[in-house]
Amino acid sequence: MGVLDHIGITVSDLDRAIAFYNAAFAPLGVTEQMRVPGELTGYGDVVGYGAGGKPEIWLSGGARTEPHVHIALVAPSRAAVDAFYAAALAAGGTDNGGPGIRPHYHANYYGAFVLDPDGHNIEAVCHRPE
Repeated sequence: MGVLDHIGITVSDLDRAIAFYNAAFAPLGVTEQMRVPGELTGYGDVVGYGAGGKPEIWLSGGARTEPHVHIALVAPSRAAVDAFYAAALAAGGTDNGGPGIRPHYHANYYGAFVLDPDGHNIEAVCHRPE
């Protein structure tokens, strides 16, 4: 069992964020799992991303937030890290560290970092040797 159940991120333009995250998360097998309308939340729509029916990352619209958050998603392979990075850049993300080994974390830490349209640091990481 993990430590976190879910996390929320506030984005300044929910529609733009949905387009970005749909593209960036797809290579990792992470998809939209649920959408809760503003009528139920009392402040606006929220969109939950995850896998297997469980939303773990929630997006909600609001003011641009600082400091920005950093979220690292598990990638099943180094190729999936590469695909995440390419898809995120193509969807409007900004490079924050291309795919590669990060030996200062450990010998098999292969990750890529992209800033989403609001500046949140989104990472895909594979810990497996390949």
